[in-house]
Amino acid sequence: MSTTSPTQATQATIYHNQRCSTSRKVLALIEEAGIVPTVVKYLETPPSRDGLRKLLDDAGLQPSEAIRKKEALYKELGLAEASEDELLDAMVENPILIERPLVVTDRGTVLARPIEKVTTVL
Repeated sequence: MSTTSPTQATQATIYHNQRCSTSRKVLALIEEAGIVPTVVKYLETPPSRDGLRKLLDDAGLQPSEAIRKKEALYKELGLAEASEDELLDAMVENPILIERPLVVTDRGTVLARPIEKVTTVL
């Protein structure tokens, strides 16, 4: 017997960094909703450029809205004045720059910051 309602997501993928408390909390919310997600440890298995572009497009985000500006590497690489394409390239080359967690379900894609945003796709 399923615990999901007809409007609840039935599958999910989380682009996860286990060292990030926000990412861990979002993973817990997904699991509490009764969904066993696919966990992509994106630092170990980063998305391709096309894959990241699709994730961001599906979430309605530009690279500038999904890059970790507080990450030291952002400043080191001088990305403050970079174009969206340059930011996307930097994120693919340095996945630590990808803001997390990105969550994909059959109801949509969201950057779950703040964590409550994940409920919009569960």
